[in-house]
Amino acid sequence: MIEGFRHVPGALSEPEQRALLADVRRVVAEAPFYVPSMPRSGRPFSVAMTNCGPLGWVSDQGGYRYQPLHPRTGRPWPPMPAKLLELWHHFGGFPAPPDACLVNHYAPGTRMGSHRDADEQELSAPVVSISLGCDAIFHVGGMARADAKQRLTLRSGDICVLGGRARLAYHGIDRILPDTSELVPEGGRINLTLRRVLKG
Repeated sequence: MIEGFRHVPGALSEPEQRALLADVRRVVAEAPFYVPSMPRSGRPFSVAMTNCGPLGWVSDQGGYRYQPLHPRTGRPWPPMPAKLLELWHHFGGFPAPPDACLVNHYAPGTRMGSHRDADEQELSAPVVSISLGCDAIFHVGGMARADAKQRLTLRSGDICVLGGRARLAYHGIDRILPDTSELVPEGGRINLTLRRVLKG
């Protein structure tokens, strides 16, 4: 596995997962899930997304970027729940707080192609990823898209950290394994990705 990648299985207990899911529900009530589109082709993503925190990651014909407003409602993203800040400091170990949390809902049959998180200014900060719900087959590779990939199963309550050399490694979700968790009532998996976008 590439240096700087860390997988912490079962980092969150079941009660902690349920409490965090309740926090996510409150975020979604203010900032509903929507389906973004690819910048060049305009094709929709297969996953639905939203954000919380001062900034949110968006994708449309204007490109990939962070912005302070929900692209559909025009309202600011809701505040980041306190539990996410706690997890960032515990697992990320970065002095500045995260200023964006991307929330993805993977329904059964959805995936996320191999990509790297490179739209942030503060690339010395890690990316901290939290899994809730159904299992997912995750891959992580190297600095080039064609590099060999290693695969592992992410389960509800797992946390992954991409820091150091792994910060810009290609990674993605190959598939969701349906009916492997009852945490998310509508099925599928929710992934929360904490990032530090701005320097300072």
